[in-house]
Amino acid sequence: MESLLKKWDGEEVIIRFDNLTKAWIIIAIHNTRLGIGTGGTRMKPYQNLQEALQDAMKLAEGMSYKYAVSNFPRGGAKAVIALPDKFDSTERPDLLRRYGKLVCQLGGLFETGPDVGTSPDDMDIISETGDPYIFCRTPQKGGAGDSGPATALGVFSGMQAVCEQLFNSPSLEAKRVLVQGAGSVGNPLIQLLRDAGAEVLFSDIDEAAIAHLQAKKGLKHIHPDKIFDTPCDIFAPCALGGILNKNTIPRLKCLAVAGGANNQLSEPADAERLWGRQILYAPDFAINIGGAMAIIGIETMGWSRAEADKNVTSVRQTLKHIFAIATAEGINTDVAARRIARSRLFEDQ
Repeated sequence: MESLLKKWDGEEVIIRFDNLTKAWIIIAIHNTRLGIGTGGTRMKPYQNLQEALQDAMKLAEGMSYKYAVSNFPRGGAKAVIALPDKFDSTERPDLLRRYGKLVCQLGGLFETGPDVGTSPDDMDIISETGDPYIFCRTPQKGGAGDSGPATALGVFSGMQAVCEQLFNSPSLEAKRVLVQGAGSVGNPLIQLLRDAGAEVLFSDIDEAAIAHLQAKKGLKHIHPDKIFDTPCDIFAPCALGGILNKNTIPRLKCLAVAGGANNQLSEPADAERLWGRQILYAPDFAINIGGAMAIIGIETMGWSRAEADKNVTSVRQTLKHIFAIATAEGINTDVAARRIARSRLFEDQ
């Protein structure tokens, strides 16, 4: 853990042990040059504290780059609640309230919303003690609700930029898109793609989601073991990250990767591997900002839902800028996107 902290270029890490549940709470604040540290709260079991800390720091850094590449006025941060083995779910509400109290004690250093393992309903509970630093509560509690549809809209807009780059047209009509993960982002993305006339394939592990999309939507399900071997125009990872690596990239049979999952690359070298195979990669931190942008805009910047949707579609222009730099300079798209972000995070320092 000590070596992780020494190597990290972030600003702050807050670690608290919840003695009543044996859960660890970690809040990592990476860079606040553009605004208040803002990021979701991830709640799940981890092998150990070091793994949870590493995840929190990596996710916080990703948020810094997410906001910076889109020039959105927020700083990068993330929280992780690492649950113990055999966690008693009846203790969840009180754990969330204690977590909310910690967020409130930070006095605006950190603002948060849902992430993997948490929901707008959880934000309602956290806000009981964490107000006014909690985003994405349910509409019944005064929040903007689920961020998934806005994230999906941003990903769809990013896919339009991908199509412009590959086919000289933003249209997704007749394009074959494989969506991995039919959850809060993947499901609305599938609907947007179908409305645009795309041929949609999907992959998921949830039997209910599979049955619904097969029976009600008539979509073809791809077994998770086959997703990297399935021919498509665009592969859209919308589940957990780390799936693109030295073993899976050689198997890809797509022209582009553009999806809503965070940290899709297992390591930075994977961007070069995609570039080397002439697979156009839409950097995840550039394409999946829609949910954060919409919720923050609605709840703190006075945007209407229509204004939020309009601003989210700026993802298309962000990606076009990234692709133009990558093409002009002969560099991969991840390097190009990070160069844009770093210029806003670290210039003149």
